[in-house]
This record gives sequence, structure tokens and C-alpha cells, in this order.
Amino acid sequence: MTSSTADPKSAQAHARAQGGTRVQSMPTLPPGEGPERPADVAPEDMVWAETLAPGGYGAKRLARGARLRLTDIDGDACASMLVFNAESPVERLNVADTVKVQWNAYLGEGRLLLSDMGRVLFSILEDTAGAHDAFCGASNAASNARLYGEGDNWGPHPNARDRFALGVAKFGLGRKDIHPCINWFKGVRIGADGEVETSAGPFPPGRRVTLRAEMDVIVVLANCPHVRDPRPAYRVTPLQVAAWRGPPTPPDDPIRQATPEGLRAFLNVEDYYRR
Repeated sequence: MTSSTADPKSAQAHARAQGGTRVQSMPTLPPGEGPERPADVAPEDMVWAETLAPGGYGAKRLARGARLRLTDIDGDACASMLVFNAESPVERLNVADTVKVQWNAYLGEGRLLLSDMGRVLFSILEDTAGAHDAFCGASNAASNARLYGEGDNWGPHPNARDRFALGVAKFGLGRKDIHPCINWFKGVRIGADGEVETSAGPFPPGRRVTLRAEMDVIVVLANCPHVRDPRPAYRVTPLQVAAWRGPPTPPDDPIRQATPEGLRAFLNVEDYYRR
């Protein structure tokens, strides 16, 4: 039987016939035309609209002031995130400083994500999940192989670190640039005895986190099971991503003014952009 794509014209016709096809896990272009857009955001202000499939990844450059909303649509997403200074990616998220400078290891509304140069990359405007992880980092091929039998990037059980490698490559970065990440929507706490306590879910659907970019940033996301998820099956559900333009943080912003340590990090940002 002759394939409908056996010659160039047939292949072209087949490809063009797919135009307009829409599945859940794909970028929305233009970003303002999809279901990811918040009701109070104008279509022309949207800059990123995408739903990441289980095991998927995404990457985007966002301008200072942009808002980034991550939504755990079905209650079992795990949004592992890297962040870089878009102008100079040698500056990137430092999870240790994020925890140490704020005297708190549990992220939530009003907290900051800090760079290794003492500047604020993101502030957290909204958090309806209350369960995140700043301790455990990303899954990798070996950890997935132990849990699921294999963890190859192109197999049925992709891992977060290999997905990160694909995402950073879009910006000329490599594996050496993959730093410790934040995991959104999976709760990790340290017990009184020092034990790592993991809340893997599933959780109620629709939980979300909204962040504000305090610098021009590169964001890389991987939606793979948490490295300490105890369940024997590869369990993760789609992650909705939406980003839109917004103004930079004003001097009287309550998050900026909340603590002396945070204010200093904001002053470092403002000094960086004083040109």
C-alpha cells in the first residue's frame, strides 16, 4: 500500500492538513488565544502559553516585570525549575542562598528566589499549593532507572535532568549549567529527627503559583515525577504555564519592603539596571 506521504507533494498536503489541530500539551500561538490566559490579562500582553505533558519540558526568556503562573491542572504535576539571568546566564538561581538569606527553607507567597550574585530573580506573588521543595533537586536517569526500570530521555520514563538539558540547549547552555532546582507542587519538609518528609500527592486539582520576574530571566521547566516520589508507577499530570507582561516592582512594593535581607537583594537588582 502506497503511503500518503510517499512523495513531496503528498507529504506537503498531509502536513498542511494538520493545520489547526489542537492537543492539550502544546504551545499556544499566539499566546493570547488559548485557555491559559487569565481573565484579567489582555490577549496582547500574553507572552507564553503552554501545557507541558507528563514528562515534558519548556523554556522561555521573560522580561523584567513579567508574571509567570504555573497551574497543577489535575493535582499531580511536579514543576522542576531552573532560572538564569537572561543577559548573563553565568548568574543563576542559588537555592542555598534562597533558603539561607530568608531564614526559611519553605517557599510560599511573599518569598524570593535569589541568584548566586545576591539579586532577586523572582518573587512569589501567589501560592495556593503550600507544598514545594527546595531540598531534593531533580530526578536523573539513574534515579528513574532505580524506580521505574529505566530513565532514558527518549523512553517512557524521562527524567528532569535530561529534560533540563534539552531546555538549556535552546539558549546555548549545556549540562554544566544545570544547577540545583526548585520543585513546585511537591512538598518536602525536614522532620525534627532530620528525616526528609515528602508529600507526593495526588493533591486537589487547580493549585497554582504566580511569580513576578525581577530581572530579565531564562526559565526552564521539567514536568517529571519528583525524585523522592515513593509510588512505583511513573505518576505525573499536565502542567499549565502562562506568562504575561507586567510592570517592574515599585519602591513601595510590600514584598520588596518585607525584610532587610530582601530589600538588599532588590537594591542589588536596581543597581544592576542603573545604566
